[in-house]
Amino acid sequence: MPNAAPVYYRFMTGPRFAAIAHDLRERIALGEYSQLSHLESEAELGARYAVSRPTVRRALELLRDEGIVESRPGAGWFVTGAAYHQRLALGTFRHAPSAMRDAGGDVARTVVDFAFRPAPTAIASLLGLARHDSVLAAQSVRTVDGEFLDVAHEWVPAAFAGGISRDTAADPGIWATLGRSGRHVATVHQTITAGLASAADAELLHTSPGVPLLLVRRVASDADGIPLALSDHRYLAHRFALEVEFHSGPAAAAVDPPGLRAVPPLEEKLS
Repeated sequence: MPNAAPVYYRFMTGPRFAAIAHDLRERIALGEYSQLSHLESEAELGARYAVSRPTVRRALELLRDEGIVESRPGAGWFVTGAAYHQRLALGTFRHAPSAMRDAGGDVARTVVDFAFRPAPTAIASLLGLARHDSVLAAQSVRTVDGEFLDVAHEWVPAAFAGGISRDTAADPGIWATLGRSGRHVATVHQTITAGLASAADAELLHTSPGVPLLLVRRVASDADGIPLALSDHRYLAHRFALEVEFHSGPAAAAVDPPGLRAVPPLEEKLS
């Protein structure tokens, strides 16, 4: 993926090819290749992950053995085992209020990365941008009462991000800041899947690599269907459960993906 910011595995505890295969597996599960079934070239993937082509090839061969990708001579690598995405025609539903704030928790967001960069190919496609158009890319970590909850990666087209600063990305947040600047979210397309914490996730969430995560991707659009923002949330799975409550009211833009509620610590369940 030319010009994309490389993903470094500096704190990797296992083989590099396994961590790369893990990341690609998640990207496929989140639907990045539903319309782009042709993977990036080995050279592009090597540049993205800052590794050699033999390392990339080992990662791809691992995914091939799992039936997720296949190699076509002279054409490259293709997705064969993308996740199935079932569309639910159950009407509209409202977003649940933030369970953490409803419970009186002290929610804090720390922005750990904030910069304008060329959009990675898959992100550009989801946001309706040309390849390598500029986007605001931000990464943040949230805690409730000092306990780590999630890591979020967010992308906003540069044309809409002029009013967003590092401070407003932390509070009130990127989506709320877009609304204050007149960019109102009308619809949200949400994809939910499962994953495991990478070494980078584990460092930010103060946990161990390999712990289960709930992965939630949200693409927000305005009333004209123009994509405004994309966010990837990586929640510690033991801290959240999904509840979906359907109503006839309109969808709204909330801080948290709809249907998420906090799960009490085990000691509270047993008390």
